Amino acid sequence: MAERVSLPLPSQSQLSPTTTMALLGAASSSARIIPSVSLSSSSRSFFSLSSSSSKLQCLRSSPRISHLFLNQRRAEVRVSSGGYGTVSAPKSVASDPDQLKSAREDIKELLNSKFCHPILIRLGWHDAGTYNKNIEEWPQRGGANGSLRFEIELKHGANAGLVNALKLLQPIKDKYSGVTYADLFQLAGATAVEEAGGPKIPMKYGRVDVSGPEQCPEEGRLPDAGPPSPADHLRQVFYRMGLNDKEIVALSGAHTLGRSRPDRSGWGKPETKYTKDGPGAPGGQSWTVQWLKFDNSYFKDIKEKKDEDLLVLPTDAALFEDPSFKVYAEKYAEDQEAFFKDYAEAHAKLSNLGAKFDPPEVCSF
Repeated sequence: MAERVSLPLPSQSQLSPTTTMALLGAASSSARIIPSVSLSSSSRSFFSLSSSSSKLQCLRSSPRISHLFLNQRRAEVRVSSGGYGTVSAPKSVASDPDQLKSAREDIKELLNSKFCHPILIRLGWHDAGTYNKNIEEWPQRGGANGSLRFEIELKHGANAGLVNALKLLQPIKDKYSGVTYADLFQLAGATAVEEAGGPKIPMKYGRVDVSGPEQCPEEGRLPDAGPPSPADHLRQVFYRMGLNDKEIVALSGAHTLGRSRPDRSGWGKPETKYTKDGPGAPGGQSWTVQWLKFDNSYFKDIKEKKDEDLLVLPTDAALFEDPSFKVYAEKYAEDQEAFFKDYAEAHAKLSNLGAKFDPPEVCSF
């Protein structure tokens, strides 16, 4: 069996320019990168990237992380009976930037063929929405860490049906092994918002995945659709994440997309005149007439309450009943631009909750 020996590398300041260039050349031609994260995979709920021509920017020019992280990392040499193996260095980011860009294009194709915008947004939200700001340790604090890929968490009542979202994304994950689940879930959700006509989400990437189901959060961290005191319940759940009233209302506006299916959430009609013919799998009850278009119709329709075929959950109604929530709900019903601005900021914040980025100077589109 090969024996692994760790050798400390000199810091950048200890290397001459000639030596530094030699090391960089050797690394680029022969080093084998070892991923820093293993990607093995084993109640009921409430719940952007720039254009493809945009240049991906990775903040890898920082002196602290430049020169192949020579001052931060350790090289490994495998020694076997056959002699020295290849020199390798740990992977420097959780997700490969080029693969992220390619994965985004594949997600766009998936959205165009499967009309799965709502469930992909829900997947990203539910992976991130387990965050508890009162817990410092990762991954115990929950959040956007890819834990929702494991069966034990998929079986939580609030996640009913999300196994279908995972099945949709798994071929993309298999194709782009250099992208973590945590990044893929958030990439899919942000892309879905944009492709449905919503705002650009200022996303960043480099989230590290949890490694096993034992690291999944306990059930009960996600919001319920019909609690006894809806406004208090929303605050209890979202305040625990570090979100405020404006962000709660703005994020609620994502219900402009999608349908509620009684076999999954226990809420809504089996079908309506707006959902009986799809697109996608028919059925369910939507919050809006054009339930694959991201706009401010959600707030307008709740305020008017004129169409019995449109869904209004107790947590939806609370947005116009609670005095603090109502200020923002009224504003968004009248001003779509204001809604888009606040939604984009809140979505980006939610997508980062609890995440561990590697390196901290993350990649962004």
